[in-house]
Amino acid sequence: MSSPRFLDQALFAELAGKSAASPRKRQHHNFHAMEEPCHRMAVGLQPGTYIPPHRHLSADKAESLLVLKGRLGLLIFDEDGKVIDQRELVAAGDCVGVDVPPGVFHALVVLEPDSILFECKAGPYRPISEAEQPAWAPREGDEGAAAYLAWMTSLFN
Repeated sequence: MSSPRFLDQALFAELAGKSAASPRKRQHHNFHAMEEPCHRMAVGLQPGTYIPPHRHLSADKAESLLVLKGRLGLLIFDEDGKVIDQRELVAAGDCVGVDVPPGVFHALVVLEPDSILFECKAGPYRPISEAEQPAWAPREGDEGAAAYLAWMTSLFN
């Protein structure tokens, strides 16, 4: 039997440090093995990380997101890339998380340094497919990604 693993301030500090040092400005800590049916992870996030709009098309890929520390902006898009909903997710705030159903385009922007997110969704891991990435938003690493991230972030200023 394995030991319990805790979501504590020591883990948060480790994720904050690793995400700050990462070129992608984020760091995952998986509580699951890749073959497990339920994926659970804590994610350290820094402003400037680009989490492009995406969706999960499999009926079993709802995604639950909870902010444990810091502040994130959530954007929900229609099929054409128009923002149809937005919300600040703030640890200990009015809204701390979201459950995103399959098929819904969504993106996150980091609004506060050292933010920590808890994410839960069905496994196993499958890379995002072409159909799950919209043509109207740049992919991570593409030209235009920084400008698109700046635009998404500006919606929360």
